[in-house]
Amino acid sequence: MATSGTYVTEVPLKGTAEKHYKRWKSENHVFPDAIGHHIQNVTVHEGETDSHGSIRTWNYTWDGKEEIFKEKREIDDENLTLTLRGLEGHVMEELKVYDVIYQFIPKSEDTCACKITIVWEKRNDESPEPSTYMKFVKSLVADMDHHVNKA
Repeated sequence: MATSGTYVTEVPLKGTAEKHYKRWKSENHVFPDAIGHHIQNVTVHEGETDSHGSIRTWNYTWDGKEEIFKEKREIDDENLTLTLRGLEGHVMEELKVYDVIYQFIPKSEDTCACKITIVWEKRNDESPEPSTYMKFVKSLVADMDHHVNKA
C-alpha cells in the first residue's frame, strides 16, 4: 500500500467566516480577477455553481507551471466547510487521493480562520509527498483575504 497522510494548517482572515465561505462556495468566477497570478480560470462542468456534488475544473499556475485540477465538491453549510475531491489533473497523476477541505471558523465579530486539511494517498511510494501543494493552497486562501474584504 502506498504512503498516505494528512496535512492541516490554519490561515487567519479578516471578515466573517460566512463571507469567506460564501466566496469559496459560490463565487469562484471572481478568482481569476482576484488572484489571477494563481487561478486563471474556473469552469463548472456539472451542477450549479454552489451545489453539492458539482464538478469543476481549475486552471492554475503552481511552481511556475500551468496545471489543471478537476474536482467534485461536497458542501456542509452548517459547518461552513467545503471539500474538493480530486478527480483528474496534474496532482492526480501522482496521487490516488487528494481532498482539500476548507473550514471557515469564526474567531471574533470581524475575524475568522480557514482551517485547511489536505488528505492524500500516493499512487506509489516513488511519488513525492504533496507538501508543496499545502503551501499553494494556503497562499490561495491568504491572497483571497484582501479581495473578500474589498467586495
